[in-house]
Amino acid sequence: MKNIKYIVLIFCALSFFGCKKNQLGGKSNIKGKVLHHEKAIPFAKIYIKFNATEFPGTNVANYDTSIDADHNGNFLIENIYHGDYYFYAVGEDKDVPAPYVVKGGTPLKVKRLKEVTGFVVPVTED
Repeated sequence: MKNIKYIVLIFCALSFFGCKKNQLGGKSNIKGKVLHHEKAIPFAKIYIKFNATEFPGTNVANYDTSIDADHNGNFLIENIYHGDYYFYAVGEDKDVPAPYVVKGGTPLKVKRLKEVTGFVVPVTED
């Protein structure tokens, strides 16, 4: 009976302290930009789904976290773990017909201890 308790205790400890893939708090960084036909989309909202390679949909409640692009459409995510992510961006482009909304997304695989630069989240009008 003692052996079973030790096995359960070890299993619980490993589960609790195990690898934390696909969330914030890791050692990788992502530098990216939201673009609509090569035009930067300032202040776009970028939604991030952890452990995803396919589009989770337009319902932003399906995403795990979000960040905002700066005035040049750039964004930086620091301290992310390696793994699969899906990025979905929504912004405004006054060069498209009203309501000026552009949106779109793309998956990204982050490898261990890697800085990803030049990552583009492409958006299009409806």
